[in-house]
Amino acid sequence: MFDEAEAQRALEDNFAPWVLALRPQVVAVGTGRAELRIPITPELARVGGIVSGQALAALADTSMVIATAAHFGALRPVATTNLDTQFLRPGSGDSVLCRAEVVRAGKALVFARAVLIAEPAGKDIATATATFFVP
Repeated sequence: MFDEAEAQRALEDNFAPWVLALRPQVVAVGTGRAELRIPITPELARVGGIVSGQALAALADTSMVIATAAHFGALRPVATTNLDTQFLRPGSGDSVLCRAEVVRAGKALVFARAVLIAEPAGKDIATATATFFVP
């Protein structure tokens, strides 16, 4: 069963060191969905303590890959063919929670979406959609 512990192991064993430098933690997984959280640290923040857009895009992509793994029941190689991120407002606070889900999965393509939420404010700061190729 692809649970939170297995998802965290898959993340730590398979993702690039610069992604792991965001310190992502798997909060929840379910069929075709995943929630990951990163702390807002000085390394990720721009002037004024606002988390950088690059960190948000990486969190969204990573969360949607884990949601795809949750859909399949295990981490499978996928390639991001499209990532579209909409930044809604500056992200600040303690952490960012990303809720990702698979919208549709076919044999060769998986479509996913994500919402990124500033904590503790609970406000949406970005949304993203992605298409993944399944080799």
